[in-house]
Amino acid sequence: MRKVLLPLATIAALGFAGAAIAKTEITKGDVKAFDAKTHTLTLADGMKFRLKQRYKPHAFKAGEKVEVKWEMKGKTHEALHVYALKSAPMKKKPAPAKKS
Repeated sequence: MRKVLLPLATIAALGFAGAAIAKTEITKGDVKAFDAKTHTLTLADGMKFRLKQRYKPHAFKAGEKVEVKWEMKGKTHEALHVYALKSAPMKKKPAPAKKS
């Protein structure tokens, strides 16, 4: 019985240790494309993310700035959360002074 349980316990412990080591990354960028059917988000730099959560088809628009919290799952970038970033309001240029 011990001959069977010890190797199984070792394998289970190593498997859980690998899952706990998964590193969470944060990436910021502009949305290039969002596909609600395949649950993928593509940034302008070409990086693709598989979305864990379901988002509405109009959730992200091209050109919108986002922050993606993600981790690698095999060869896939799996997004844990996607946040829309508010862009800084453009500063108005002062009106040119009138020449008298």
